[in-house]
Amino acid sequence: MKIMVVDDSTAMRNMVIRTIRQAGFDTGDVVQAENGLVALDKIRKDMPDLILADWNMPEMTGIELLQAMNDEGLKTKFGFITTEATAVMREQATAGGARFLISKPFSVESFEKVLGAVM
Repeated sequence: MKIMVVDDSTAMRNMVIRTIRQAGFDTGDVVQAENGLVALDKIRKDMPDLILADWNMPEMTGIELLQAMNDEGLKTKFGFITTEATAVMREQATAGGARFLISKPFSVESFEKVLGAVM
């Protein structure tokens, strides 16, 4: 399974990847991107099976990435991992087609529960 982790923090991308592995999910092929713009370019070249994106990033936010993917007809499993998780954000994420929104700080157990239902 190819997973893409999109976050402007290298440390956070590494923590997400480690947590996915600790939760027991196959991360054989992990692609990283530091913002939505870089992610979109990589997605166009080789679509991942799952994208986990931060909401707030420079250049292109996570919700802007999801909208751009929708506009281009790029469909894959997509979810957010973000510090903020307001009701409005959850509504926007769901309306855009995101399958989940995990709040930071996250745990192995939250990844097991949420990703287990998606994968």
